[in-house]
Amino acid sequence: MNMSPIRRAAFATVLLAAAGVAQAHEAAVAHSHVGGFAAGFTHPLSGLDHLLAMLAVGLWSAAALPPSRRLVAPTLFMLTLFAGALLGLSFGAVPLTETGAALSVALFGLLLAGRARLPQAAGLGVTAVAGLLHGVAHGAEWVPGASFLAYVAGFMAASALLHGAGLSLGAHLATRGGWLWRAQAALFAAAGLFMLATRV
Repeated sequence: MNMSPIRRAAFATVLLAAAGVAQAHEAAVAHSHVGGFAAGFTHPLSGLDHLLAMLAVGLWSAAALPPSRRLVAPTLFMLTLFAGALLGLSFGAVPLTETGAALSVALFGLLLAGRARLPQAAGLGVTAVAGLLHGVAHGAEWVPGASFLAYVAGFMAASALLHGAGLSLGAHLATRGGWLWRAQAALFAAAGLFMLATRV
């Protein structure tokens, strides 16, 4: 096909522009996934209520559940966390979500103080409701433009790490003196009540 120099230049310009658009799109998609994961991963670590609740799930599991069932509560929390995130994405922040998240930390303090003396069903119930509330908060705070799936993967990964840290710390503290366990349980309850007082 014979083309004049002007047509060749125009054709080359169109091809270069198309390549540039394709590269820009790929870069935007990559950025949305990276940014979404980073935002999700830091979200549970940047809020004290999220961080304490997820640590408490592991702490309580290590102290109150038999070794063969210690992953039940963290798994339940993660499932309800995901369900809550979908609710938060669909409906936004539900009224009193943040208040409920703070209350969950205070309730975990009571669970930690009671350890195995309280029914396991009560602890698992608090865990499920807490996961749902924290998930709603996560989902409602997703920033459009970032990949939601990457965002979810980020806060799920951070949550799993916090559960693991709680399990490890709980196994260690459970073998120590009772005063140390009571002190950390009181700190969780006090932190939850303080956050609750600032949100009502």
